[in-house]
Parts: sequence; structure tokens; C-alpha cells
Amino acid sequence: MTINDLWFLADQAARCAEKAYHHLIERYGEPLEYTRTKSVSRSRFRTLAERISGSGAPYGTHTIVHRSTGALLLVRHEGVDMWVLPGGQLDRGESFHDAAQRELEEEAGIDVTYDGLAMLTRVEVSHGRYQTWGVMPVFAARANTFETDICDPDGEISRAQWFTELPEDTRDREDLLAWRTRAL
Repeated sequence: MTINDLWFLADQAARCAEKAYHHLIERYGEPLEYTRTKSVSRSRFRTLAERISGSGAPYGTHTIVHRSTGALLLVRHEGVDMWVLPGGQLDRGESFHDAAQRELEEEAGIDVTYDGLAMLTRVEVSHGRYQTWGVMPVFAARANTFETDICDPDGEISRAQWFTELPEDTRDREDLLAWRTRAL
């Protein structure tokens, strides 16, 4: 890929992200919004821009699963060595909501009722003078069952657990606490 091709890919990704962002807002309303900025290597920039060009999202979609007690479900992702929300990449032709449901089933195996879009993060990605952005939608869901059953085909998830007090090594911990305070 030449330098100009990388610029074109970044521009194409930004247009796809814009379309995904407006579709999510039109369909689900106004969630909590955040912005994250990441400076990455050239090869990682290309990978993320390609993902964004395909779906609008560099990191897929996720679900905040909650109980009436305020407990949240987190999964242990061995690749990042942190507690994270269940979620992942979209399959070809899959909607954000459908991908969130599929990933939740694979990573925790519980039955939920979806409440809508909880958070929408704008992920700004750069490498040198190249920049693009994508969306990371996070849906909210109420748990109907509490026992977990991990069937992760990627083998990245080692545990699924309910937390009233979120561990310190929870990815985006402050955002989750802010959402819980606002929503529950």
C-alpha cells in the first residue's frame, strides 16, 4: 500500500464511521458519549482503518449486562489481561446489535433483555499525519439468568463474573461507573 493509499483508506474509514455514528444515533437515541485517542504503529493503523472501513468500528461492539442489584458482568480477556465488557468484532453483514448478542452468548452464555444503546465512544486513531476515527457502541442489557457458560471460539475469554465493586484492572472502569450511576 502506498502513502496515498493509506490516506485514501483513512478517509474512507472516516466516512464509514460517520455513517455508522448517525445510524446508531437515529436508531437508539442519545447515549453517553466518549472520545478516545490512540496513536498506533503504521501497520496497526492500517488494520484499524480497514476494520472501520468495513463496519465503522475498530473494536466491534459490546454489552453492559446488569442485575437489579447493580452488579455488572465482566469477562476476563487474556489477550489484554484485563476485565472487559463482553463483545467483539462484527461478522460480515451483521448489525452492531446482532454482533453484541452473539458475542455475549459466546463469552458469557446468559439470557438478557436489551435496553438500548448505553454508550457510544468515538475512537480517534492516528499514525503520524494520518488520522481516522471509528465508533464503539456499547449496548445495555438486563440479565434474565445469572449463571455463565463460556463458549468463546477465539479462546480469549477465561472467566465471566458478576461484580458489585469493579476491579481496578477493568478496562474503561470510570466510564462503566459513570454509566451505572446514571442508569441504575
